Amino acid sequence: MPSILGNGTSALLAFQRALNTTSHNIANATVEGYTRQRVELVNRPGEGPRSVYVGAGVRVDSITRLSDSLVTNRLLDSRGEVGRLQVADNFSNRIDQLFTDSTTGLARPWSAFFDAAQGVAAEPASQAARTELLGRAEALISRFDLLQQGLEQIDNEIDARLAGGAEEVNRLTTEIARLNIEVSRAGPGNASPDMLDQRDRLINQVAELTGVTTVPQEDGSLNVFTAGGQPLVVGSTASRFTTVRDDYRPDRNILALQSTTGTVRLGPGSVGGQLGGALSARADLVDANRAELGRIATALTDSVNRTSASGLDLNGNVGGNFFALLAPAPLPNQNNTGTGNLAVTVSDISQLDGAPLEFRFDGANWTARRAEDGVPVTLTGLGTIASPFVANGISVVVSGAPAANDRFLIEPTSNAARDLSLATNDPNRIAAASRIRPSADLTNLGAGRVVSLDVINPNDPNLATPATLQFLTPTSYSLNGGPATAYTPGAAINANGWRLVLDGVPRTGDVFRVGANTANSSDNTNMRAWANLDDSRILGGGANSMNDTLGSLTTRIGSAAREATFSLTSQTAIDESLVQQRESLSGVNLDEEAADLLRFQQAYQAAAQVISISNDVFQTFLAAVRR
Repeated sequence: MPSILGNGTSALLAFQRALNTTSHNIANATVEGYTRQRVELVNRPGEGPRSVYVGAGVRVDSITRLSDSLVTNRLLDSRGEVGRLQVADNFSNRIDQLFTDSTTGLARPWSAFFDAAQGVAAEPASQAARTELLGRAEALISRFDLLQQGLEQIDNEIDARLAGGAEEVNRLTTEIARLNIEVSRAGPGNASPDMLDQRDRLINQVAELTGVTTVPQEDGSLNVFTAGGQPLVVGSTASRFTTVRDDYRPDRNILALQSTTGTVRLGPGSVGGQLGGALSARADLVDANRAELGRIATALTDSVNRTSASGLDLNGNVGGNFFALLAPAPLPNQNNTGTGNLAVTVSDISQLDGAPLEFRFDGANWTARRAEDGVPVTLTGLGTIASPFVANGISVVVSGAPAANDRFLIEPTSNAARDLSLATNDPNRIAAASRIRPSADLTNLGAGRVVSLDVINPNDPNLATPATLQFLTPTSYSLNGGPATAYTPGAAINANGWRLVLDGVPRTGDVFRVGANTANSSDNTNMRAWANLDDSRILGGGANSMNDTLGSLTTRIGSAAREATFSLTSQTAIDESLVQQRESLSGVNLDEEAADLLRFQQAYQAAAQVISISNDVFQTFLAAVRR
C-alpha cells in the first residue's frame, strides 16, 4: 500500500543508485573507451481510482549505456584503416629514404660508373682510367647489394610483425570469446555496461591489428570477423591466427587462420589493420621493388657484357664478361611430388618485366601465370633445350620427370641485385677497342669518309675476316671482288656481323677496308658505345633506357611514400572526428556530471527528509493512540 515512508524509501534508494552511477562516470572520465552510463528512473505504480490515486514512489528501471552502434562500427573501420596506413607509411618512407638518400641510393654510384666509362673512352690505353672503372663498378655492385639487403631486412621485419601480431590477436580474441560467454549468461540486456566496455576495447585493439566487422547475436554476444570476412570470434569460439611457411619460400612467413573448418591462408585482401598493411607492404613495396631493382641490374649486366663481347681488350683478346650474374633459380613448391626441374635464363632483356611467374604442370602440359594476380601468360616453345619455353623475356628448359600438379615459382630478377658481381679485376681485360677497324685507301678520290663501324653480331664467325669494299660506281660496290651491290649514299653497309656508315659520296674505284683490330690498340670505339649504354633504349620493348627505368623506380617509390603519408594524415583526421562524435555521446562530460551529482544529492537529501517526516508523522500517530 502506498505510503510516505514507501515513497521516501524508494526515492532514497533510486537517487543513491543515481549518485553511485554519476560518481562511477566521474571516476572513469579518463579511461579510454569508457562509455558513459545513465540511470533510467520510472515511477512505481500506485493504487486507487483516478480521483483518489496515490503514487508509490520511484524505481530504477535500468542503467543505459550511452553508445551509438553506427558510430562504433565506423570507428572500428577507421581504426583498421589507420593501422594499415601506419604500417604502409612506415615501410614506404623507409624504402624511399633507402633509395633516395645520397649515401644509400643508386644514383651517385650509377653516374660515377658511366662517368668512369667515359674516362676510359677518353684515354683507352690509360691504366689509371681502367682501374678507376673497375673501382666504380665495385662501388656500384656494393650499392645494389646494400639496397637488396635493405629490402630483405624489411621483409624479415614483416615476418616478425606477422608472428607477433598473430599471437596478440589470439590473446585478444580468446578474451573476447570469454566475455561473450559471460554476456550471454547474463541474458539479453542484463550484462554490465563495464563488461561491454571491456569487450569493445578488446575488439578495438583487434581492429587495429586486422580490421574487423561485428555482428551481434540475440544473446548479446558479438561475432567478430576480419575485414575480409574471415571469422575471428563466433559466439564463445575463437579462431586462431598463426603463421605458416610459404609454399615456395620456406624462409618467409604467411599469415593463416585456423578455425573449426580448417586452415585458411590470408593474403593482403583478407586482412586489414597492421597485419594487412604488413602483407600489402611486402607485395607492393618489398617484392615489387626487389624485382625492379633486379631488372635494372640484369639489364646492366646484359648490355655491358654484350658490348664487351663486341670489343677487344689490351691483350688483343675478344672481350669477356665484365659483370657476372647468377641465373634465376626456380623455386619448387613444397608439395611437389615429381622429380622435374627448370633451368631459367634471361633471353630477351627488352621483354623482361621482372614479374614472378608460376609454372604449373597438369600431367600433360605446362602453363604459366603471373604469381601476383593469376593472369595467364602465353608460353611459346616446347620446354626442351632445342625449343625452350619463352615468356616475358625468359627461357625455361624442363628436365626430369614432373608429376601432375607440380608447380614452380620463377622470380626472374628478384635476387639479381644480390647476385651481381664483377667478372674480372684485370684492367687490361676491359674491352675498350672494337674487334674490327675500318680504313680508307690513301688513293681514294671521292668525298666518302667513315662515320662509324659497329659490331651488330659479335658471334658472326666472319666478323674479323678482312673485307674489302670497292666502289664500282658512286651507287654500287663490290665486297671482296663479289657481285655489284646497290648503294645509297649515307645508307649503312651490313656484312659479316658489322655495320659500316660512310659520309659523303665515294667515287668509282674508291676502296674501304674492314679488318681485325690489334692488341694494345688505343681505339676507343667499343668504350664509346659502352659509356652510352645507360641512355640506350633496351627495356620495355625498346621504349625505355636504364636511366629512364632507374628514374621511374625512384619516382614511384617517392610517390608511394608521399601517398602513404597523405592517406595516413587524412585517415587520422577522419578517425579523430569519429572519436569526437563518440565522445560527444559516450564520453564523460565532467561539468554535466557535476551538475547531475548536485541534482541527485539534493534529491537524495529531500528523500531523506521525506523519511524523517514520515517518522515524525508515525510517532505523532503512536502518541495519539497511547492517549
